[in-house]
Amino acid sequence: MQQPAQGQPGGGPRRWFSLLFYAAMCAVIGFYLFGNRESNGVSKDLSYTKLTAYIEADAIQKMVVYDDNTLKAEVNGKNYVRVFGSQDDGERAKGQLHVQIPSVEEFSKYIDGVNNQRKSLGQAAIDVKYEKSKDYWYLILVNVLPFVLMILFFVYLSRGIGSGVGGNIFGVGKAKAQLFDRDKKDKVTFKDVAGLYGAKQEVQEIVEFLKNSKKYTDIGAKIPKGALLVGPPGTGKTLLAKAVAGEADVPFFSMSGSDFVEMFVGVGASRVRDLFRQAKEKAPAIIFIDEIDAIGRARGKSVMTGGNDERESTLNQLLTEMDGFGTNSGVIILAATNRADVLDPALLRAGRFDRQIHVELPDLQERKEIFEVHLRPLKLDDSLDIDFLAKQTPGFSGAEIANVCNEAALIAARGGHKKVGKQDFMDAVDRIVGGLERKNKIMTEDEKRSIAYHEAGHATISWLLRWANPLVKVTIVPRGVALGAAWYLPEERQLTQEDHILDELCSLLGGRAAEQLFLHQTSTGALNDLERATKQAYAMVAYYGMSDKLKDISFYDSTGRYDYGFAKPYSENTADLIDKETQRIIADQMARAKQILTENAEGHRKIAELLIEREVITHEDVEAILGPRPWKSRGDELLAANAEQAEAEKPKRKRTPRKKAEEKKEE
Repeated sequence: MQQPAQGQPGGGPRRWFSLLFYAAMCAVIGFYLFGNRESNGVSKDLSYTKLTAYIEADAIQKMVVYDDNTLKAEVNGKNYVRVFGSQDDGERAKGQLHVQIPSVEEFSKYIDGVNNQRKSLGQAAIDVKYEKSKDYWYLILVNVLPFVLMILFFVYLSRGIGSGVGGNIFGVGKAKAQLFDRDKKDKVTFKDVAGLYGAKQEVQEIVEFLKNSKKYTDIGAKIPKGALLVGPPGTGKTLLAKAVAGEADVPFFSMSGSDFVEMFVGVGASRVRDLFRQAKEKAPAIIFIDEIDAIGRARGKSVMTGGNDERESTLNQLLTEMDGFGTNSGVIILAATNRADVLDPALLRAGRFDRQIHVELPDLQERKEIFEVHLRPLKLDDSLDIDFLAKQTPGFSGAEIANVCNEAALIAARGGHKKVGKQDFMDAVDRIVGGLERKNKIMTEDEKRSIAYHEAGHATISWLLRWANPLVKVTIVPRGVALGAAWYLPEERQLTQEDHILDELCSLLGGRAAEQLFLHQTSTGALNDLERATKQAYAMVAYYGMSDKLKDISFYDSTGRYDYGFAKPYSENTADLIDKETQRIIADQMARAKQILTENAEGHRKIAELLIEREVITHEDVEAILGPRPWKSRGDELLAANAEQAEAEKPKRKRTPRKKAEEKKEE
C-alpha cells in the first residue's frame, strides 16, 4: 500500500501531531480523574470565618488538614441543605468544603479547644487528620514529564526530524556526499570546458572505461584507482569534475575535504567508511573529494596535537579504503587540490592516486577559447576582437576570465550601452587588476609629480629592455590602495632565464631610481616594487643558484619538511653570504636602471609630463616618444602560429555549384 506523503492528510508531521495531540488529551483526562478521585461529589470553597461558624454549629463531622495550610471538611447530613443551599440528592456524605486556614499550628490549637469543650458537654469530638498535601501537577512534572521528554527526544532523533539543520545525532558518522545522477538537469559536459586539453584527455579515459570497461579488460588493462587534479585556484579543477559527472552514466558522489572534519572524535573515519560503502553499493561509481588537503596533509609534520590526531585518523581510514586489504572494484576516486606539496606521500603513491593531472593556468589559445565560452550569453559589439582580449589577460585563470566578462557587462549596462564593447572589457580588466578608481582622492601637485616621475621610470625601462614586460597602459589616478599603476603584457615563457629575471628586477627598481635621479628624494610609493624585487633576488640566490658566490646550489624545500622547524638547512656563514649576494644583485640593477634613465632622460621627462597632463597614457604614447620596440611580442607569434595550425587542420570541403556561383558573383 502506498504511504501518504508528508504534508498530506494522514502522513508525515500531521500524523505525528495527531498522535501527540491524542496522547496529551489522554494525559489531561487521566490527571483530572487521578487528581480528583477523592472529590467526586459536590464541593465548595469556604472562608475560614464561616468554617468556624459551621464547626460551632455542629455542621462539620470530619476534617483533613494539609501542610500547605489547606483544609477539607465533610458536612454532616442534617446540615447539607444549610451549607450547600440545595436539596438532599443522595450525595450528602460526599459534599466537601475547601478552606484556606491561617496556619496549621493555629488551627490545631483552635480545634483542640473546640474538642475539649465538646468533651466537657458529653459530645463526640470532631475527627481531624493531618496529612501532607498532594500536588498532582508537581508530581507529574517531577516524576512523569522527564520520561515523556526523553521518549519524545529519542523519537525526534530516530526519525531524523533535525536533519534540515545539520543532521541528527545518529547520522553524525554518515557521509554527506552529494549524489549526481544521469537525470540531473543543467549538467556540465566536456563541451563546456574550454582548454585543459591534457587534463580532459586523462579524465575522458576514466569515463570511457566506466562506459566500456570490456574494451580495456580484454587486453588485461586495469583502470587507475584514483586521479588527483592539481593546479592554482580558479583553473577549472572542480569544473572538470562536474564534467566527468555529466559525461559518466554512473553515480557520482561529491564531497569536500572539510565535510569529513567534525568536533566529535572518530566521525571523520566513520564518514570515510560510509562514503565508500555507498559507492560500493552503486558500483561502478566515482567519488570526488574537493580540497582534499583539508584531510590529506602529511602526517607527523605538525607540532600541534588534539585535532591533528583526529585528522590523521581520518587520513589513515582514507588510505585503507583506497588501497587496503579490502577491494574497491568499480570505485574510482577523483580529488582536487592546489596544495599538492603538503599532501602525505602515502596518499600520492601508485595504487591510490595513480595519476596526478596538472591543471595549469591557460595559455593564449586556451584563454581565447575560455572567452568564447563566457561571451556566448553577452550582446557583443561587432568590432570586438577576442584575440585582443586573450592577449590583454596574461596569467588570468578561467574563473578570472569569467569575472572579466561579467564585470564588462555590468560596466556596459551601467553606462547605458546596448552592447558590450572593447573599452568595457579594458575597464573591467583595470578594475580587477588595479582596483576601483578613486577619482575623489585629493593629491597635492608635489605628490602628483612624484607619482608621475615614478611611473614614468617603470615605463621607460620596461620599454627599452628586451626581456622586461612591455607596457600596455600607465596611470597616476589612484586605484585601490595604490596611488599609481602600470599594466604590462608579460611574455608567456615555459622557462625563465637569468637575463629575464635581471631585466624584470631593473624594471621594478626603475621607479625608485627615477625618484633619486630627477627628484633627489625617495618616497614610500616604492614599497611594493622593493618587496617584489627583494623576493626575486633572494630566489635567484637561494633557490635558482644564479649567484657568483653560490653557484649551482638550491635551498628550496619541495617536501615542506622545514615548514614547522626552527633550523635552517644552511649555516650562519651561508646565510650571511645569501644576504650579501642579494644586496649585490639589487645594487647592480639599481645602478643599471639609473644609467638607462640618464641616457634617456629627455624621453623620461616627456612621459612624466604627459602623465601629469593626461593622467593616463598607453603604449602608443610611449612608442611615439621612445620609438618602437625592436623585439616582437611572443604573444603575436603564438596567435599567428595557432591561426596557421587551425587553418591547416580544417577539413577541405568540396565546392558545390552554388558555392562556385557565389564566389564568381563576389569576384
